[in-house]
Amino acid sequence: MKASNRKVMLEMKLFEGERLLVMMSMLGFALAVGVAVYIGIYGAIISPEGNLERAFAFDAAIALFILSIAAILPVSGLSSRKRTAFRWIFTLTVLYAYAVETIQHFRGINPRFSRVGSAADSIAGALFGLDSLLIIIATVLLAVPFYRKKQLGERPFLVLGIRYAFFSTIIAFASGIWMIALQSRYTGEAGNLIVLHGLGFHALQALPLLGWLSERAADKNHALRRIHFGGFAWTIAILLIGLQTALGRSVFELTALPLLSVAMLLVWLAAVIAAAFDLLRPTAVSANPSSHSN
Repeated sequence: MKASNRKVMLEMKLFEGERLLVMMSMLGFALAVGVAVYIGIYGAIISPEGNLERAFAFDAAIALFILSIAAILPVSGLSSRKRTAFRWIFTLTVLYAYAVETIQHFRGINPRFSRVGSAADSIAGALFGLDSLLIIIATVLLAVPFYRKKQLGERPFLVLGIRYAFFSTIIAFASGIWMIALQSRYTGEAGNLIVLHGLGFHALQALPLLGWLSERAADKNHALRRIHFGGFAWTIAILLIGLQTALGRSVFELTALPLLSVAMLLVWLAAVIAAAFDLLRPTAVSANPSSHSN
């Protein structure tokens, strides 16, 4: 590796310059904790449609999503001006999402599919849909620079993990659009799109983690194969869960598709564990001068 490339790798640190997005993430986690405390005292159901368990899950999930965006945005290779644009798009859209999801459930109104709300609630729900669409568009646009050849050359293992992660994220967004079209999270007799939706988004933590750990490996060729195995296995798991859901069946039943998806997730987990063990080996640290970068 050339010294100039090594310097670039050292300078490209996760979360660097993204304090605002990290603060937005912490706000979401704080809201989730507050909702959880309220549920513990008063219960989750608020008539006629409110369900604070959904508000808790949503706030926590969006907080984790925006924290993941904050982590990878500095590695995107985008200019300072473009990063600022993405930062504010995500900040404003996430703030609206937090507000609508949390406030409406506390008011006893379903923020997306209300059947008892006023005209103002219907408008808020429609704007929520547009807000979600903006988040989808921004995320897709953010994914583009990670697929450029030059970007792969700077932090190849991390970027490769991010590439795989964005594929699953697109599937998660597709399931979200599917729920909007159905005006429900359920398909068929037992299918639940929220499982596909949530697990697809968790790729933004699971697969970059594998790439980040693999940067420290002594055997780079082996580490590269491990990222491909782990990323491909996660992708197959998501596709199998999507197929099971499309068939209107539960992903928790003991049949072929769910069991195979679990097997694929175990392949990913084995890759992460192997990468973590490599990180603990002294040879991996000494062999990789960039091992102390964030």
